[in-house]
Amino acid sequence: MRTLITGGAGFIGSHLCERFLNEGHEVIAVDNLITGDLANLDILRTNPRFRFIGHDISNPLKVKDKLDNVLHFASPASPVDYLEHPIPTLKVGALGTHNTLGLAKAHDARYLVASTSEVYGDPLEHPQKETYWGNVNPIGIRGCYDEAKRFAESIVMAYHRAHGVNTHIVRIFNTYGPAMRLNDGRVLPNFMYQALMGQPLTVYGDGKQTRSFQYVSDLVEGVWRLLHTDYHEPVNIGNPAEITIQEFAEEILKLSGSASKIEYRPLPQDDPKVRQPDITRAKQLLGWEPKVGRDEGLRRTLDFFKKKLGK
Repeated sequence: MRTLITGGAGFIGSHLCERFLNEGHEVIAVDNLITGDLANLDILRTNPRFRFIGHDISNPLKVKDKLDNVLHFASPASPVDYLEHPIPTLKVGALGTHNTLGLAKAHDARYLVASTSEVYGDPLEHPQKETYWGNVNPIGIRGCYDEAKRFAESIVMAYHRAHGVNTHIVRIFNTYGPAMRLNDGRVLPNFMYQALMGQPLTVYGDGKQTRSFQYVSDLVEGVWRLLHTDYHEPVNIGNPAEITIQEFAEEILKLSGSASKIEYRPLPQDDPKVRQPDITRAKQLLGWEPKVGRDEGLRRTLDFFKKKLGK
């Protein structure tokens, strides 16, 4: 089996490359390194079944070797990244999805696209089911990411209906773990970096907004199972254990033993007030649910960040 993974040098992409190699696949990782890091692939690059291609998938890519699976995970994924790169974010969601669908069609390969809980926007339904259409501001500052992913889902379904491509859509909720960037800009690496460096933990708004965090190995397992189904509509993969940002900051302080204080700042535009997946579909379809509790996952991730910082 040969699997191509775009965004392969990124946080989630590198974990997927490792999983598919462990399953005996040949793996081709494609990344333009706009947010990815080749260091995430250092261990994998010694494997003779692994190949890296430096390429922006927003431009067409031809692969001579037969592909069995195409997974499209290339995209800036944190607000810091997609606010800095709004046009590349839109292009990789639109043109990148088109190009990878073309690869899957040409090779008669299975296809899976990484969508996101951000397609629900600032939701008016809680928890969020896959049947919810969302509450998104298409011209707001987050629209470049939200709408890129919504378009990606639309063109994936169009390729399935018009061309019979064996497509899959995973809606990923907040995911964390080793290989995250310290300057990622998302709440978990922010809090851990600030705690370890003795800086104030920055909480936006009053801290009562909620998030649901899943460990990366749980996500990878969900992606693997979804890819091997004949189900084509979106599936939420996330951990429904919901927590307020205020509580999360206090949890990080306790875990790290940091004496840092909490500092409050204004809430960014269109920042979701709640985020919690309904994973009924994943349970019924995939027999999947998260296995790694937040305590264990956070300890593993904190150890990773400590090593990165030489703590």
